[in-house]
Amino acid sequence: MRDLNYQLKELCRKNRDGSYATQAQRLALLTLMANQLHELGYRQMAAQSLKPKHVEALTRHWLKADLAVATMKNRMAALRWWAEKVGRQNVIARSNDHYGIPERQFVTNVSKAQGVDADALAKVRDEHVRMSLELQQAFGLRREEAIKFIPSYADRGDHLVLKDTWTKGGKAREIPLRTAQQREVLDRAHQLAGRGSLIPASRTYIQQLRVYEGHTARAGLSKLHGLRHAYAQQRYLDLTGRACPAAGGLRADQLDGAQKALDTAARLTISLELGHEREAVTAIYLGR
Repeated sequence: MRDLNYQLKELCRKNRDGSYATQAQRLALLTLMANQLHELGYRQMAAQSLKPKHVEALTRHWLKADLAVATMKNRMAALRWWAEKVGRQNVIARSNDHYGIPERQFVTNVSKAQGVDADALAKVRDEHVRMSLELQQAFGLRREEAIKFIPSYADRGDHLVLKDTWTKGGKAREIPLRTAQQREVLDRAHQLAGRGSLIPASRTYIQQLRVYEGHTARAGLSKLHGLRHAYAQQRYLDLTGRACPAAGGLRADQLDGAQKALDTAARLTISLELGHEREAVTAIYLGR
């Protein structure tokens, strides 16, 4: 193993920020960058020797490859993490614009909401996978959160608490429990999982993830991130009394002052419930 690859692997081992999935993705991205730097002619690098020229070389390589904006932004986040951990934050410009990486376009005003009805669920043969899908739909959970979900820990009566080890970015959060339907789903999750999670005792998370992927694919289910879109859109309707722009509601330029204030407050609430911290991200789910 080359020195840079080894040192970045050790850096990840000693700095376990975020969930297991986040850590694994970060290591994969840094390993890719180390390999690309080697291919670009930087063959005597150490983790501590990161310089602006290395960042420029990588970003030029990515732009030349015509990668998706989201892909480049994910790589830049990992690169900034590397720089921070070795005390070299100043070698990377604060804005991705500096490198010619455009802003990701979030707003489409086309709904990506999706539901999973009883007939679709019946096609999923694994009971733990079915339960994870129901939790995704009822509470807007990410796939990893719904697989790692421990009902006995999460259920606090009138709200859920998600552990930081379940969530993207390692950010614990709370989600209100508002409806009888949510309570019914949660009660059945308790019955299935007992004191454990929705990963059977005989499997690891990665094994259960593969089971999830296999059973949902065989059931003809895809684009299941759309369950979060549906949750967000329903919450917007609950909080504002009207449909969001992606579901045919008024656009931002059609709102009066009071409606704009309510729109902003609703988006902030939904952003937190989905595990984001920026109101702007809600445009992905709700439109603008």
